Amino acid sequence: MARARTGPRKSIFDPVHGVIGFSGLSLALIGQGAFQRLWGIRQTGFAHLVFPGANHTRLEHSLGVYAVASAMAETLDLSAEDAALVGAGGLLHDLGHPPFSHTLEATMREVLGHGHERVSRSWIIGERTGDPVPDGRRPRSIPELLEANGVSPAAVADLVDPPPGREPRPLLRAMLHGAIDADRIDYLQRDAHYTGVAHGAIDAARLLDTVRARGGRLVFAEKGRSAVEGFLVGRALMYSSVYYHKTVRAAEVMAQAAVERGPGFPEAAAELFGRTDGELLVELRRRGGLPERLVRMLLERDLYKRAYAARSVGPALRDRLRRLALRPSLRRETEDALAARLGAPPGTVLLDLTGLDAREPAGSDWSEVGVLEGDRLAHPFRPPSVWRALALRPPTLWAASVYVAPRYRAAAERWFGRSGLRLP
Repeated sequence: MARARTGPRKSIFDPVHGVIGFSGLSLALIGQGAFQRLWGIRQTGFAHLVFPGANHTRLEHSLGVYAVASAMAETLDLSAEDAALVGAGGLLHDLGHPPFSHTLEATMREVLGHGHERVSRSWIIGERTGDPVPDGRRPRSIPELLEANGVSPAAVADLVDPPPGREPRPLLRAMLHGAIDADRIDYLQRDAHYTGVAHGAIDAARLLDTVRARGGRLVFAEKGRSAVEGFLVGRALMYSSVYYHKTVRAAEVMAQAAVERGPGFPEAAAELFGRTDGELLVELRRRGGLPERLVRMLLERDLYKRAYAARSVGPALRDRLRRLALRPSLRRETEDALAARLGAPPGTVLLDLTGLDAREPAGSDWSEVGVLEGDRLAHPFRPPSVWRALALRPPTLWAASVYVAPRYRAAAERWFGRSGLRLP
């Protein structure tokens, strides 16, 4: 983002990117209440229960995306206006995350009908505004700050949450949401740093030095090819080692169940997605019943155990599991029917279906990653490339997993060991 030559300037010392400077619009945006809420949202959900250092937040990540996007803009020699636009998008892209980041994304979609990107858009265009300050004054809204600095709120919102059927400003969009983008360049390094898992130690400096624009798309110079290939390897290993770790997933399905099985669901859950991590846990404990018990177990790290994991499933079972994934209410009914088979109460058995068709989100088409070879644009991840299989490698080997409360683990392992994943 273009920085003003006059006015206040601040420096933030970041363990991943070093000193990040802010002034003008960027400084004003990070002071917004909606942005400061991100201090209370863990970047990696419940990964801290497996990797104790993983207590970094969405706010730190958003600052890092701004830093990477700004470095990209400088390398690409973008205009001051485009640099400001993509910098604002980097700062604001995660405003809408629910507590514990992606843990509750599917539940948010069930309840609200959309994900965190749409909530981010609502803040950027002013559909949501901050509460009045104690003396009754209304703080300037995010769109007011953007407009006062010559940046279109609608243009920023379109980078964060593109309108259906079209992708405005494809180059700028790719800088924030593509196969190799500012978002991933930051979070792979940041998550590796805080978890202690070395797989995410990508060559970010080389990527940022060799990024190019061609035909309205991001590509990389030939000398950056090894950094591109290293990024692919790091991404694949971080997903399997950290984001889809079986114990991390145990905690995440428990948190999801605590929200989904609370009184008054789904209507009563709508207001939970604007909370911080701590606020969510306090509210769920207050509601009592199964939500309170699950939260207590999470806080004491008394986690559900994986009793069965299906590495491969036949077409008929896969179709049934997909229906459960698409219809959460039916998935909960199936979980409770499985619990009844064990003579256990509802909520004792939880299904994890994230591995069923686990793939990267939209915008992650590795076949479109381009590397310049002289004047020719090559696509190293298109078939029959040896890298193709790794680019398409699922982040988990398990199509579906069954988690159970610890006291029922032995009975569940015996049951599923005999019958496999036989659904009611």
